[in-house]
Amino acid sequence: MSDLRNPGDAWVTAADGKRYWGRFGAAGLLAHDPARGVLLQHRVSWSDHGGTWGIPGGARHEGEDAVSGALRESTEEAGVPAPAILPRFSYLIDRGGWTYTTIIASVTAPFEARITDPESHALEWVPLERVAGYELHPGFGASWPLLRPLLADDADTARTAAAALAAAGSLSPLP
Repeated sequence: MSDLRNPGDAWVTAADGKRYWGRFGAAGLLAHDPARGVLLQHRVSWSDHGGTWGIPGGARHEGEDAVSGALRESTEEAGVPAPAILPRFSYLIDRGGWTYTTIIASVTAPFEARITDPESHALEWVPLERVAGYELHPGFGASWPLLRPLLADDADTARTAAAALAAAGSLSPLP
């Protein structure tokens, strides 16, 4: 087993004085399957905010864009097949010197998530109305009320939510 790590796998201190994982920022995948909900990861106890639920994701590699990072991390952690995912939006949180990007994506071909590395206790498809009832990672928990409306069955609700987040400068549609 190699001791070599990617140079992006490091803690950084952002302008807000807090420590975050990912020298080049971090990204995660909010995969939505209308029939099953969103894919959540129960984080192992030794990880940052261990024991909470969040989305698969992690440190970006040097020069790696957020979509590529989120897809790579979700494949590494949850066996997500990139061809089964259609990225729709990116939601950016900028802490000054560190960013986290959530890639909001549609599942285009159903798949079974599987634990593919030691960072997860469990993976679960969670119906949208049940997500807030989980003990969520604080970052994801803060973002969920803003992101949830983007996944609404009602197109007008989703459009309104997207317009509001885009006007605030934190949401971008993806091609």
